[in-house]
Amino acid sequence: MGGSNGKNINLKLKVWRQKSGKEAGHFAEYDAVGVSTDASFLEMLDQVNEKLVAKGEEPIAFDHDCREGICGTCGFVINGNAHGPMKGTTVCQLHMRKFNNGETITIEPWRAKAFPVIKDLMVDRTAFDRIISSGGFISVDTGNAQDANCLPIPKPDADAAFSAAECIGCGACVASCKNASASLFVAAKVSHLSHLPQGQVERKERVERMVAQMEAEGFGSCTVTGACSAACPKGISLTNIARMNSELLCSALTKKEGVAGDGI
Repeated sequence: MGGSNGKNINLKLKVWRQKSGKEAGHFAEYDAVGVSTDASFLEMLDQVNEKLVAKGEEPIAFDHDCREGICGTCGFVINGNAHGPMKGTTVCQLHMRKFNNGETITIEPWRAKAFPVIKDLMVDRTAFDRIISSGGFISVDTGNAQDANCLPIPKPDADAAFSAAECIGCGACVASCKNASASLFVAAKVSHLSHLPQGQVERKERVERMVAQMEAEGFGSCTVTGACSAACPKGISLTNIARMNSELLCSALTKKEGVAGDGI
């Protein structure tokens, strides 16, 4: 992606505006003038909103919180790409130096049946919260608090658990998938705990409940196109989906055979 050598650039924005999920939406055009190339994408929208408010117009609604690429709150589609053109980058960490002076930028919300629009670029992602809740809590009785080193974990398992735990639940995987599948998100949550000894007690029930909730929320099926992993700002691997499917199959088989099963 090109950039600008100057300190300020002017841009044309085509932004999706929608008053509520019950009303039709449309694209509206705005000028972003004198935008610093050191500003983040959200700071650029802040600047546009300040001018809209000054003119007595409704500001553009969008989600944001930490603005450090950690919380997963921000997220929308920029020029057809979830979180924009930069790999491994959230919207809040995308800087305007990645765009060219005079460029037209199209901005729209995540589009998925399970992510209904609230307003403008904001969508309801509480379906993710319900999936997490369906997984339940870890109920291992550990007694008194243990030292971190009391539960030895093989390094490959620890690395895989940490990698899966990086998922921030932003929804870019859903928005980038042609089927609006949430498999990468659910797989990351399932894999995280299945690699750790603390997650073994409810292991089979957890994957069953979370997958069932994912389907109940109306997310599409996974056809392994890889668009989800490519769009993920944390680079969550597709191998997690394979592990989730394996966990689900293992649970079904052990129930059918009436044996405990050792898992994976």
